[in-house]
Amino acid sequence: MSEYYNAKRVRNLYVPNAKEPFKLSRSKIDLFFECPRCFYLDRRLGVGRPPGFPFNLNSAVDVLLKKEFDFHRVKKTTHPLMEKYAIQAVPFQHKDIDRWRENFIGVQYLHPTTNFLITGAVDDVWVDADGELIVVDYKSTSKDSEITLDAAWQDGYKRQMEVYQWLLRQNGFRVSDTGYFVYANGKRDREAFDAKLEFDVTIISYTGKDAWIEETLEKAKKCLDSEKMPAISKQCDYCSYIEGVRGALAKGASSKTKNAESPGSEIKNNLFTP
Repeated sequence: MSEYYNAKRVRNLYVPNAKEPFKLSRSKIDLFFECPRCFYLDRRLGVGRPPGFPFNLNSAVDVLLKKEFDFHRVKKTTHPLMEKYAIQAVPFQHKDIDRWRENFIGVQYLHPTTNFLITGAVDDVWVDADGELIVVDYKSTSKDSEITLDAAWQDGYKRQMEVYQWLLRQNGFRVSDTGYFVYANGKRDREAFDAKLEFDVTIISYTGKDAWIEETLEKAKKCLDSEKMPAISKQCDYCSYIEGVRGALAKGASSKTKNAESPGSEIKNNLFTP
């Protein structure tokens, strides 16, 4: 068994009627949005989805972009990309900017009606001439086609930005509905690698709508308070996989009973033995 599943997680599990605030990250809000059942298994029962592999190249791009924009943050100057896209803003200077960008800390807000401590680590925040904040998110990819936000799986990116906008508003800041995705696209039309990967960087604007968040938090609270696990979602690949395995094991158990005395049954039955 992998180390991830050697033991049931016991930390940061939701306990109904607990007085202490329950920490809920932006990614876990999105998990509830995707599949309430997986959310319940994770936050209430301590069984999370299998972890994905780390995208180290993406992380490296994030770090380098932050260094670039931090250079202009200190000087209170406009980054050339902002000038290219006619964005009248500069990187925002604030005493908590490093905390806002730190994983597991981020921008925080205690939501009074649910007692959830909502957190989200932004990539960057810019500010326009009127003092309105602009949420910025860095993304990395490598594709030949045009960079857009049109794919269904990118809806999670949009919700991500909307949560960041909502968090900053709850902390008393004026925040623009318009945010920006700074998209680094690795070039693949080079004659040789030459130990160097080059990127085209595109800025895509997005108009956020955070009205869904309050209702979603209330529903997430109701979900975690319940003693009944949510139904399986037909749209969830993880739920579908678990159900597929369950069906295969049930079929295997039935075959094991029927073929117990048949030649070769020992080999067949071992396929379904834990």
